[in-house]
Amino acid sequence: MRHRWNRFAIAFVLLAAFATAAQAKDESAAAPESPLDRAWEAAAQAMQHGPHDVALRDQARLKLPEGYGFIPLAQASVLMQQMGNDVDEDFIGLIVPLAEEQDWLMTVDFDPAGHISDEDARNWNADELLQNLKDGTEAGNERRVKLGIAPLEVTRWIERPAYDSTTQRLVWSAEARDKGAAADSDNTVNYNTYVLGREGYVSLDLITTTSQVEAQKPAAKALLSAVSFVEGKRYADFDASTDKVAAYGLAALIGGVAAKKLGLLAMAGVFFAKFFKLIAVAVLGGAAALRKFFTRNKA
Repeated sequence: MRHRWNRFAIAFVLLAAFATAAQAKDESAAAPESPLDRAWEAAAQAMQHGPHDVALRDQARLKLPEGYGFIPLAQASVLMQQMGNDVDEDFIGLIVPLAEEQDWLMTVDFDPAGHISDEDARNWNADELLQNLKDGTEAGNERRVKLGIAPLEVTRWIERPAYDSTTQRLVWSAEARDKGAAADSDNTVNYNTYVLGREGYVSLDLITTTSQVEAQKPAAKALLSAVSFVEGKRYADFDASTDKVAAYGLAALIGGVAAKKLGLLAMAGVFFAKFFKLIAVAVLGGAAALRKFFTRNKA
């Protein structure tokens, strides 16, 4: 399983009016455009606004609802890299809310792991799964420290694993925090949602915090419900005589496999929590406007 990211934020500015051309020119001269500025601008310009039918490779479709934006692979990859996150071949893009009061980000991936058996969902033990996640996270801390990332610990379930065998959808969420963090700290939460297909699975992971996750769960579940595999790629289309079978079962998406990605790129979360305020997403304005926003919200 290739790594993912843990917590990071994405910000655009919703502007009601723009400065005059002369003011924009002055701002541009005062604050030269950076690669990150250009990445934000390109992402805003490429964003697909719901309602929109988004292709998830040749595997599935996302019926993006109104009120959400999807940043395609090319622009999302550059943006992620400028934010200090590596992306791999599983990455498809980013979903962001357009409403000003919403402040989360969702990554979209397709992992061609093969057909994943869901038999273990019938008798799994949530307490054992949580312990596996804790143990796997602890085992990964040595690598995190080498990368300059604070070691993590998993504390509790935010939502115990729930699998629907009719729709092949899995939802679970655990709280993670930096080791030694204060008991009242607003900790990292990955709200993880999956839908299984014939050749792998689509994952939509909402990146948020403990204080906000309850209010954001409905959006995550609505977006998961908006994903469906195309004909021939559905879970029911599996052919045992020809198709690849995954090397692990469903429980591994909660335990060992999940632990490998949990918090690996947590440093990005630190970066954005320090420098940016997550507000709204819009395609208004260019690099000068974005620079104005970033300058106002830094420090």
